[in-house]
Amino acid sequence: MKRFFVLLAFSLAVLGRFAATGKADEPFRPQAGAFPALEKAYSYRGEIVFVDHVNRRGSIRVQGEGTYYRNPPHPFAMLPYGIVRYHNAPADLRDIPLGTVMHVRAFLPPDPKISAVPVLPVDNRKKTAGYSGAGIAPAENHVLLLEDDPSHCQREGLRWKLKEVEVKDGAGMISASRETELGDDTEAHEEQLTFDAATRIWRGRECLGVTDLIDEGTWPATGKQSLGGQAVLLGITWKPTPGGVFTRFHISDIWLDDTAMRRAAKLQAETHKAFIRTRWMPAWVDAVEYGKFGHATVTVTLFGGMAPTLYADFRQGVDVTVNASENTLKHAGGHYGAAHMASKGPIVSITKSDGDTPLGSSGIQVTFETDLLIEGIRPTRVVRVCPNSWPRVQVPREEYLGDGSSKFEHRFPTPAIFPTY
Repeated sequence: MKRFFVLLAFSLAVLGRFAATGKADEPFRPQAGAFPALEKAYSYRGEIVFVDHVNRRGSIRVQGEGTYYRNPPHPFAMLPYGIVRYHNAPADLRDIPLGTVMHVRAFLPPDPKISAVPVLPVDNRKKTAGYSGAGIAPAENHVLLLEDDPSHCQREGLRWKLKEVEVKDGAGMISASRETELGDDTEAHEEQLTFDAATRIWRGRECLGVTDLIDEGTWPATGKQSLGGQAVLLGITWKPTPGGVFTRFHISDIWLDDTAMRRAAKLQAETHKAFIRTRWMPAWVDAVEYGKFGHATVTVTLFGGMAPTLYADFRQGVDVTVNASENTLKHAGGHYGAAHMASKGPIVSITKSDGDTPLGSSGIQVTFETDLLIEGIRPTRVVRVCPNSWPRVQVPREEYLGDGSSKFEHRFPTPAIFPTY
């Protein structure tokens, strides 16, 4: 029993270094039609354990002050303009492997009445849950930025510095600390991370395994070896750990150089570009100038976080198709294709912001004219916009609401969504 409490005290001390600390002291609730400042977001991290990608929500096991494996999955929802980053490139929730440790910047639900996940007491981040400790279920569960560790490190100017490796039977432990690229981070704490035969090691255009590094003499076949503070980027996951260790994270990937990381980012960026071209660019409506007989001039702000080549397709004179959308970015209708009942017309002007653009916004306003304005295009409402150069495809049934029968209940699928055989 004494050994248990010694281990518990040690683990809690380590967790104090691991635990994400929210910079926003006061909970913040975003307002419709305004992009919130990243500085007001509460930050935490944990592993993705469930994803409902079509409703842009999921669950994350949040790292708190206590025993990590006891922490129940915590539901989260992406804000309509929320950004997902994977391998330092734009991503969709469907791209994130389960178990990936993600960094979260989140707010209170903008409108609790239509939250797609449970609404919690505002001070819930301070509550303690048994051995899990505090911080495992923050009320800030509407996410502005969700990013994996390589994305987080490159955005913050950080690198992992590898200190020592210990190998036994093709697996083992790495001692490392996450530091600034300049190496002047005096508060960096050394951490112990596991690896195994499934860990991928990326070097230039090569994908290596642990045995490859052993065979070439870079790592020892057994025992310890200094790595001299080698700067790398790491993919972090979590796996159950033997030996009574309450929290220890696992390395899924090691990127040894910039070439390897850039290749991973390029592949992910291409995946996301293909996805957006078939689902359309999300935006919200800034203003509508009504004309006669359904004619209108509409101004929208395109959401941020996309590849520059996607924004480049929006040009003055280009015809666009605009469909109403739900806050989960589902199309409002799609039985006959998203374009069937959508508004159509030419872009009459493009405005780009000169100053700093808040995260979530592209800073690009598109004004288009249409001779048939559909109901869902109103100020502050979310829409999907498609330049006519993009392909016209049928989106899967789960990614749109029923034509003319949109109900609040559709936000929360029941077992009835499954076919009867």
